[in-house]
Amino acid sequence: MTRNLNCNLLASAVCLGALFLSGCSTTKEEMLPTGDHTMLDLWNGADGEGGTSRQSAAARDTLRRPLTDDEHRKGTQDDRSYSRTQETEISQQFSRLPNPDMVMYLYPHLAGGNTPVPGYSTVFPFYSQTQYAMPGERTEAL
Repeated sequence: MTRNLNCNLLASAVCLGALFLSGCSTTKEEMLPTGDHTMLDLWNGADGEGGTSRQSAAARDTLRRPLTDDEHRKGTQDDRSYSRTQETEISQQFSRLPNPDMVMYLYPHLAGGNTPVPGYSTVFPFYSQTQYAMPGERTEAL
């Protein structure tokens, strides 16, 4: 009885697996037909029905519009911000990230058994290397 039940479960699992695998048997051309037009045809205004689309022509015209005065001015300002001048050489493009110091006081002690050493302070930076921020990265406190 249990052997028959195991065979039925196995057969149903095999059928279920075959059903799942048959769902993936579609080809790319069947799912996504290429159509008759190339990308250049679509850019030039050909739509899917063989005519020219007004929407694609309007979209192309908005992409090809001339720059406004504000956009042109902003573009030249952006170009100047990447140029090296005497003013920009003074300001640091890569600012240093904060590297706090740890101040440590050493109390008076004897070195080598009999040599007295007076107390003194020494400074250790937290990070061993100087780290720099990327251009435009915020370095001041929030």
